[in-house]
Amino acid sequence: MKVNGVSYRTIWLEDGSRPCVKIIDQRYLPHRFVVEPIEDFEGLLRSISEMHLRGAGLIGVAAAFGMYLAAWERRFLANFQEAMGECASMLISTRPTAVNLKWAVERQLGLLAGVEYSEERVAIARKTAVEIAEEDASCCRLIGLKGVGIIDDIARSKNGGVVNILTHCNAGWLAFTDYGSALSPVYEAWHRGVKLHVWVDETRPRNQGASLTAWELLNEGIPHTVIADNTGGHLMQHGLVDLVLTGADRITANGDTANKIGTYLKALAAHDNGVPFYIAAPSSSFDWSLTDGLSQIPIEQRHPDEVRYVGGWLDGKFQRVLVCPDKSPAANFAFDVTPARLISGIITERGICKPLPAGIKKVFPEKFNY
Repeated sequence: MKVNGVSYRTIWLEDGSRPCVKIIDQRYLPHRFVVEPIEDFEGLLRSISEMHLRGAGLIGVAAAFGMYLAAWERRFLANFQEAMGECASMLISTRPTAVNLKWAVERQLGLLAGVEYSEERVAIARKTAVEIAEEDASCCRLIGLKGVGIIDDIARSKNGGVVNILTHCNAGWLAFTDYGSALSPVYEAWHRGVKLHVWVDETRPRNQGASLTAWELLNEGIPHTVIADNTGGHLMQHGLVDLVLTGADRITANGDTANKIGTYLKALAAHDNGVPFYIAAPSSSFDWSLTDGLSQIPIEQRHPDEVRYVGGWLDGKFQRVLVCPDKSPAANFAFDVTPARLISGIITERGICKPLPAGIKKVFPEKFNY
């Protein structure tokens, strides 16, 4: 996507005397556009855990680049495989809910297993990281092409009127290498001339909707309105939402989906008001080993201060303000699980599947043994 007329991805590699991974540091958006260089594994690890970057697809790609940096730093070690296993464990522990991260790390480990020569170790890790980044962007582009028909159909049913879409958190290009998942069909529809308006949930406690999704849509010129998280149900009751589109951090083999906390409530409201509710995610977001999201998907709990404080831009700098009594405790569950029964369909790079084992199997037959 473009920022001020310049094409960017969220993460890219620059080769020099030592490898350097560059990322868009999302902590500063929407107020400042900052590119952060990362030259070592520890820095990459920190960028994921401290959310310099975030989003299911992007942290998977970042983890793949983290394994490359780790391989470069440890390429001469006699216990290379053991050291890489330790790095893999550290990466996976940073964000336990999003399966893309674990998938990317395990892919790197599998390809590096048994490789003896230092140059080959580095070359394989670099090639794999770049491939994962390219695949991520390609899958997201295809999600847009596969999912745009849903928006087109609604536009036709409204005789070319404005299609009102509600989205939660940020599942745009900032959450992946490029294009995004939930916003990819939105971008495709907009570029085809469909009239759109997007309701943007602020998405407490880190406000990824208000800060990131709104910034993306503004950058693309797409009409949108930022709303408080609890507004969606009211809008649906009054016929002001035609479609709910969200991303996913982990999808089970039966269609249960973990996404940013609050997604489940949007799905309940959509179900009660007859509003279609779609998940958009690449195949790397599926965890084929799980069959029950509520009992099997691990839910990350982050620091309570993310709830107790609100951050914003004031007088040219980022500041935090305490919004509750100083001695009040807070709970900060980062994700919730939406049962498959509340989901209209899952938009993937291969097509749209019903959130049932049979529907998912039709699109991904090789993942099922029956």
